[in-house]
Amino acid sequence: MNSSRYTTENYISQNPDYHQDDSPWKVKYIAKMMSAHNLKPKSIAEIGCGAGEILNLLHQQKNEEIDFHGFDISQSAIDLCNKKTQKNLKYHCADLTLEDRYYDLLLCIDVFEHVEDYFGFLKSVKTKAEYKIFHIPLDLSVLSIVMQDATLLEWRSRIGHIHYFTRELAIETLNECGYEIVDSFLTPAGIERAKKMSAKCLKYPRLFLSMFSKDFANRILGGYSLLVLAK
Repeated sequence: MNSSRYTTENYISQNPDYHQDDSPWKVKYIAKMMSAHNLKPKSIAEIGCGAGEILNLLHQQKNEEIDFHGFDISQSAIDLCNKKTQKNLKYHCADLTLEDRYYDLLLCIDVFEHVEDYFGFLKSVKTKAEYKIFHIPLDLSVLSIVMQDATLLEWRSRIGHIHYFTRELAIETLNECGYEIVDSFLTPAGIERAKKMSAKCLKYPRLFLSMFSKDFANRILGGYSLLVLAK
């Protein structure tokens, strides 16, 4: 990871809310995956937790006693997190890959596409929990390649995506890093979370193609991410 982008004010100046408004949408699908596999962890950690809203919302949903721990290398992000700290919800300005900690479930939500050595990163976090849930943007599509000046390069500059994936490339990357894939499914951000006018214009073509095949819709027009449960 180009850590200076996240440890200085560079990232937060371009993304002041750390994408908190997307957190309820992401939590919906994380909870769906956990429910589908009857996961009842006693401890949950999130690496690259940003403003900590995903853990905060999961904490609000869960009645049972679960210890939640969020990790981020950005002090600016942790400053936002600390307003949400509770008895069993803690945030740490630290690199989890360097910590001697172990959890039942690790969340890695829209993270490793930011990391320079993402193979090394994935191998290191594999030892931090029994189960891992990844959310991976699928930035590569026919549309994004054709319109790369307006999409891939903009995401690289503003959001910090320095690696780009299709569904198959993301799964193969996890396989090559020694993960056992338990389940995976597409999450339709481009349909359910369209914000910019360009995304809103693509919402209905994506929806139409997805009626035939979500994979095909994503290959052509993009707009999906991949949620993966792995061991």
